[in-house]
Amino acid sequence: MPEAYTFDMVQRVAKASSPRRKPGIGCKVVMAELPPGLLQGLPREDQNAIRGILGKPVLLEEYDEDGRAVLAFKDSKGIFHSIFVSPSYIRAHG
Repeated sequence: MPEAYTFDMVQRVAKASSPRRKPGIGCKVVMAELPPGLLQGLPREDQNAIRGILGKPVLLEEYDEDGRAVLAFKDSKGIFHSIFVSPSYIRAHG
């Protein structure tokens, strides 16, 4: 006769199959690739600034009400930017 599932067994399975933890607010994160459509319709300067942070650590400012990560950074000209991306496109730095 198969063993009955217990609450403890269900919790262990849920933890083992849960997605990786999201980086914490205030941490440095890296965006390894551009989300599709992120640059569409943006001025060239903004597109260049966003491309410039790929693979580099930037500040995870917060998660918005839709769960998107808000990344804050300064471009090579000293202009501050914030972008909103799905957490699946970022990873903790280090």
